Amino acid sequence: MNTNFEIGVKVAPHHIDWGTLLWAAEYADSSPIYSDFWNFDHFYPIYGDTSGPCLESWVTLSAIAQATSRIRVGCMVNGVHYRHPAVVANMTSAIDIVSNGRFELGLGAGWNEEESNAYGIELGTLTERFDRFDEAVEIILSLTTSEITSFNGNYFTIAEARNNPKGPQKIIPICIGGIGEKRTLRTVAKFASHWNLPAFDEDVFKHKLGVLADHCSKEGRNINDIKISTHVFVTPETEPETVFEEIKKQINTGINQSIIYFQPPVSIDQIKRITEYLSTSFNQD
Repeated sequence: MNTNFEIGVKVAPHHIDWGTLLWAAEYADSSPIYSDFWNFDHFYPIYGDTSGPCLESWVTLSAIAQATSRIRVGCMVNGVHYRHPAVVANMTSAIDIVSNGRFELGLGAGWNEEESNAYGIELGTLTERFDRFDEAVEIILSLTTSEITSFNGNYFTIAEARNNPKGPQKIIPICIGGIGEKRTLRTVAKFASHWNLPAFDEDVFKHKLGVLADHCSKEGRNINDIKISTHVFVTPETEPETVFEEIKKQINTGINQSIIYFQPPVSIDQIKRITEYLSTSFNQD
């Protein structure tokens, strides 16, 4: 079994009240078995009734960062078309300060047509999304590490821009999610420290890992420097034993972080049961 692995928790801020979401983050923070707490970045729920409640990701994550002290926090993942990358860079530095260096920046090209169209936020074609994505990642990286950044692209232009103060992490860890072989995995190899495979399938994972390795070779990077995560989807009916076996399978395949993704309606009792079972089982395994 791979001994270099982590277990994260993901609770999306849709179809959930703030009190339960905050409790889940604080509980994860108090449970040593967990390394990370993740939310997501949408304005409409993506499962179930899309007209239902959905809390904004950055505001809730900032509050969670303040309410916790140990666990790393992040959003899996932020759609770059929702916010200008210079603004995201400033938000990134601020939440890294609030969390005392526990922040990880998740980034994606965006995909949700319903909420984008409703809010008048241009999503664009697939090519446009990924061209814009590459520009955004480059700008965010520069603004969070350099004193002055200038950039002249097709989507974004900034001139001698500053972002102060910066966070305690000299380089913000960037997580990129997705499996696109031509664009997404190439951007992972170029910029990311963490790749998220959205859904785990062993054959798909092995194939995509090979593609990522090829991109890393071209970029002069060691693929082992990139953390790899995937989800364990947990519905209200999922039993703790099932979660444990799925995590073991992912670990044995080479996944570095298994993220338990609790689906609504989120149950406090179920989170406790699964956490207690995993804590006992991994200590005995």
